[in-house]
Amino acid sequence: MSHLASRRNFLRGVGVTLALPWFESLAANSKRPIRMVCIGNAFGFYSAMFFPKATGRDYDLPQLLEPLAPHRKDLTLFSGLDHGVKGGHFAVHSFLSGVRSVDAKGMPDGNISIDQRAAESIGGITRFPSLAVGSEDGLHGGCMMCWNRSGTRIPPVQGPRELFRKLFVDDLSSTKEQAKDNLRLQGSILDAVQGDAVALRRNLGRRDQDKLDEYFASVRDVEVRIQLRQKWANVPKPKPGMQEPENRGLVNDIPVLYDLIALALQTDSTRIATLEIAGGFEASVLGVRRDYHALSHHGQVQENIDLLVKLERYQMEQFARFLAKLKSTDDESGTLLDHTMVLFGSGMGNGNAHTNLNLPIILAGGGFRHGEYKAFTTRAPLCNLYVSILQRFGLEVSRFGTGTSTLRGLETA
Repeated sequence: MSHLASRRNFLRGVGVTLALPWFESLAANSKRPIRMVCIGNAFGFYSAMFFPKATGRDYDLPQLLEPLAPHRKDLTLFSGLDHGVKGGHFAVHSFLSGVRSVDAKGMPDGNISIDQRAAESIGGITRFPSLAVGSEDGLHGGCMMCWNRSGTRIPPVQGPRELFRKLFVDDLSSTKEQAKDNLRLQGSILDAVQGDAVALRRNLGRRDQDKLDEYFASVRDVEVRIQLRQKWANVPKPKPGMQEPENRGLVNDIPVLYDLIALALQTDSTRIATLEIAGGFEASVLGVRRDYHALSHHGQVQENIDLLVKLERYQMEQFARFLAKLKSTDDESGTLLDHTMVLFGSGMGNGNAHTNLNLPIILAGGGFRHGEYKAFTTRAPLCNLYVSILQRFGLEVSRFGTGTSTLRGLETA
């Protein structure tokens, strides 16, 4: 981080660190950071109402895409992308990684998800390297989208009230002091454990030394997390300009969660966020007296399809509202959407048939050349798109998951 960036973000005095807003007058020689938001649902979208008939820039808007009409120039729609995996609901968990957890041991980076791969490059630049938000209720634990390098799932913050407090409510002084004591205690314990482990290594065989090296790597990961938490312990959280929201169930919470994610990006509390829409989606709130999962297995019955599309269209309307929010938020030399890549889709291709092929994928914002429907007639790895996204985020990578190159035909503006 440059001296200019450091002075822009913080003022430091004796024992005091004060967070500052972004000042345009100090930003002449710096670029606004690129952000990443990944949104997924557990059951996919009804393909006949999602994929247009025409490709290119003059594609038609099926019923599910109609809410996105104001944003056509700001997004790209894809078909023919997937991870080449099978497993129905269980394979949905590979949406952001390209790798099922049961297959992770054979992969160089396990089943780390794209958000966590990007978060590794953030370090302590933001208070939260990433934010996982949404629902983990319902079938098979929900979407289960976010995974770290060791294969551990990152559970989401489940309600707007909890997310609001995480982002904007400072701990009480007593709680903060206790947290500092815990951080100091954890640090001293790690130091002691590491010293014991070094002494132990001399008496171990080669295989056990390898195991111990893996342990050292885990210890270093914990130490880094502790250091990041220590760095932000005395930095006041930003003021949100809104009252603390109530939790009213996932359907009613979705627009508030989107607003809070936008605020998190705007205040630079994080540059990476995910939103899971899973089994906690209460269809009855929208006047649908059928279970969302049951409707995804519509059996080609038109009544079921109509109800399913109603639930999916609501999700699309809220996604369109989120894009509008980002577009209307000034972000120095452009809008927040200009500087935010927003991935929207699902790890389920056809909920009725339990297939994970031809996934519904939309990419908006982030400085790419948008406005097209790109239909790949020969299957292309979705992870190639993720390589493109990671490179745009600033990572020097040539592969991710099952992807070994960038996605052909996708260009920056």
